[in-house]
Amino acid sequence: MDEKLSYADLINGDMPPWVMRFVKGVGRAINNYRMIQGGDKVLIAASGGKDSLAMSLALSIRRRWLPVSYSLEAIMIDWIEHPIPEEKKEELYRYFDALDIDFRILSEAQHPDSFKGSFNCYLCARNRRRILFEKASQEGISLIAMGHHLDDLAETTLMNLCFRADFETMHPVQPFFDGKLHIIRPLIETRESVVRRLAESYDLPVVKPVCPYDQTNVRARLKPVISELSRIDKLTREHIYNAHDFSSCVLAEKKSGEKEN
Repeated sequence: MDEKLSYADLINGDMPPWVMRFVKGVGRAINNYRMIQGGDKVLIAASGGKDSLAMSLALSIRRRWLPVSYSLEAIMIDWIEHPIPEEKKEELYRYFDALDIDFRILSEAQHPDSFKGSFNCYLCARNRRRILFEKASQEGISLIAMGHHLDDLAETTLMNLCFRADFETMHPVQPFFDGKLHIIRPLIETRESVVRRLAESYDLPVVKPVCPYDQTNVRARLKPVISELSRIDKLTREHIYNAHDFSSCVLAEKKSGEKEN
């Protein structure tokens, strides 16, 4: 296997055209929904996987290009039941330091007592989101960036349509607590294949999250279905995205001088 390129090259501006298109594509999605505006504080949900690491890279590089400023923080949840190796933690700290993003790792229980012995994908995701919401609230942050991409949206759409009779999906911007907090998804218009190429070409410190269901859950089983549909029409993912009406997801434009509370 060829040696990977250094992500430091990208940070320093040595960026091939396809990576430039990736960063600009992320910026276009951000602008389409006004996800991030001047003076905002953004908490990055860093799972350690390729998606959140690529998103963090794009947000950091984009911030250097813009005439407006916003602050970035990242939190990774280290499940006590499946701890991250120390050498991997050090790689992650170096990565986010190079991106000029404040980064913390929190040790938390993946199976809290409140689960009463139950465990599934929904409970795990809800537990992770609860922790992130609590940290954002404590620090007065109203934006949480998650690394869901276009393939995630397409898979979620099919899951809900085929198994719940509901044409609902994840949104580019999703409000919680009467709009006091929003989840934003800057990669929502980016294909997973682009993110995978970035992780395979550059030495992003990807940590494989421990999940007992990652190869058997419904989402994993839908991936080849999406791929097969894309053989018929290569824009299948984009068509599913465009079938949704996200006009209500555009955040209100801040008044001049207005900052996040």
